[in-house]
Amino acid sequence: MITRRHITALGGTLAAATFLGACGEPFTDPSADESPQTSSDQMLTSVVTTGLQAPWSIAFSGETALVSERDSARILEIAADGATREVGVIDGVEPGGEGGLLGLAVHGGQLFTYLTAADGNRIERRELTGSPGRLGLGDARTVLEGIPSARIHNGGRLAIGPDDMLYATTGDAGDRSSAQDIESLGGKILRMAPDGTAPADNPFPDSLVYSYGHRNCQGIAWAEDGTMYASECGQDTWDELNLIEAGGNYGWPDVEGIAEQEGYRDPLQQWEPAEASPSGIAITGGSLYLANLRGRRLRVVPLTDPSTATELLVGEYRRLRDVVLAPDGALWVLTNTTDGRGDPAEEGDRIVRVEIG
Repeated sequence: MITRRHITALGGTLAAATFLGACGEPFTDPSADESPQTSSDQMLTSVVTTGLQAPWSIAFSGETALVSERDSARILEIAADGATREVGVIDGVEPGGEGGLLGLAVHGGQLFTYLTAADGNRIERRELTGSPGRLGLGDARTVLEGIPSARIHNGGRLAIGPDDMLYATTGDAGDRSSAQDIESLGGKILRMAPDGTAPADNPFPDSLVYSYGHRNCQGIAWAEDGTMYASECGQDTWDELNLIEAGGNYGWPDVEGIAEQEGYRDPLQQWEPAEASPSGIAITGGSLYLANLRGRRLRVVPLTDPSTATELLVGEYRRLRDVVLAPDGALWVLTNTTDGRGDPAEEGDRIVRVEIG
């Protein structure tokens, strides 16, 4: 069943005290016993593959899907029949808490990876070698290092924008003040050339910072007209969907959610963390699709009316980490039950293909 909810600016009640932080500290999940809801007749779902362990990101290289596993540091290739094959293991990954091998992006025959190492988070790139079914990885080249890391709030999403630039989300790594510090790489959305250099048209001279005042963004995507959107995990009051503008200050830690305070950009929509903990997002057909971890649902936001939303897959596949647009126009949704939170599925995590008519 698809349910429709109109999200008011300050509606709802505060999250219960057991919810200590969206995408952060351990929590009690109220949806653990939630009954699955039946999908709409206009939505067809099928399981692409199972057996994934703490997966974090999906990226397509042509028709071939690649998946990162946070703790094993493996890059997996997904065959047409759902079989998985190890492409390689990323050296230097130090998993712990929310850190490990996180976001992926593919551009110009290169695989970009966001990872937690012993000395912080960093972005690397490697040539993708071979052909589908026999893909391999070339030598690593560091794109950016020195991104703050911690057991919580590592950000980690990578994406290539419509301008062919590489964007990365970083968390505040538990240091709230860093999000407001333009000199820090923590609590930001970063924009860089694929070699890691700062574009001349970035909002701050000689800086990779594109927007700031973020707690822990884990999803970025662009509409057809180039408008950029990002999902953000809040503390214990509001999670957010933001429209991102160059140089914008999104308020953390001074404000959370819709504050209507001068100097800060308010979100388009906000949710209690128990209903959200948003991660990956994708845009297609005029709608934004948002994967939710604690909320255990795929939220659909029409870009013509971004204060409203519909909800798909509510409770059906437990925690959802990522959603991407596949080459055939379907959505691929990545579950995340084996990352040490919630109740792990017996078959491990899976990729679910969602075709919306």
